[in-house]
Amino acid sequence: MEDKYYESIRNRIIDNEIVKRVKDYSKNRSDLDTYLFVGKTLSEAGKHYGEGIIKKYSIKLIKEFGKRYSTRLLYKTLKFYNYVSSLKVPTVSANLTWSHYDELLSINDNDVINYYISICINNNLSVRELRQRIKNKEYERLDEETKLKLINNTETNEITDFAKEPIIIRNSKNYESISEKVLQQMIMEDIPSFLEELGDGFTFIKNEYKIKIGDRYNYIDLLLFNIEFNCYVVIELKITELKKEHIGQIEVYMNYIDKNIKKSTHDKTIGIILVRRNNKYIMEYCSDTRIKVGEYVFN
Repeated sequence: MEDKYYESIRNRIIDNEIVKRVKDYSKNRSDLDTYLFVGKTLSEAGKHYGEGIIKKYSIKLIKEFGKRYSTRLLYKTLKFYNYVSSLKVPTVSANLTWSHYDELLSINDNDVINYYISICINNNLSVRELRQRIKNKEYERLDEETKLKLINNTETNEITDFAKEPIIIRNSKNYESISEKVLQQMIMEDIPSFLEELGDGFTFIKNEYKIKIGDRYNYIDLLLFNIEFNCYVVIELKITELKKEHIGQIEVYMNYIDKNIKKSTHDKTIGIILVRRNNKYIMEYCSDTRIKVGEYVFN
């Protein structure tokens, strides 16, 4: 009986090797299906012969197929099978490679795995990009309300639902003295990463966006547009704790955009104030729900 399980695994691996040589386009699908099958078979064999069967099979597989089939790989296939089996609809996305799943299976929380699978598919992330997002603890930096929405699979209706808390701003040139101008420059040096920190759908329009109020010019730190929410987004950068005057300033800028720039087909402008430290007591008395506040840290 023990040999029967091994032969099933062996034959499936042989079939997979043939597919990988002949049908290049289906390599990934075949890999995923094969590792899922191996994991399932190991699960069944383990019920009869215990966990030690994995090491025993690994020794035999290495002799036949090489070092790739280590105990580490076999344990990963078992974890892969257990993960897929736990899903309400047990399916495997062929948009991800086994290398993606290999990274994800180091995570012990299925809710976290599901999040990263979703952003991999939506953003076509490479393995390297996925690894960086996991390293940056992207899921952990979502607020608790957003996590609950993801777990319960409910719609997210807020533009800042997927903004990270705190936002990571890369200090690649090791600036020591940080002014608002320097902070803006740091963001501009890696604007794609900054937009990813804010969430989905953000596009960059201009920094130091000039507007004229009365006979004076004012400058919006960053003006963005969010494609998914069909609205302009005003970003104001502060190197201090949130202050009440910051609310009034960004509200004026948002209203200016709505009156002079926004088209009738666009939704109302959103404002995001990025501060060194939030002051939630001030936001308690802010009646404009379009204004959001986020903290940032340097990396």
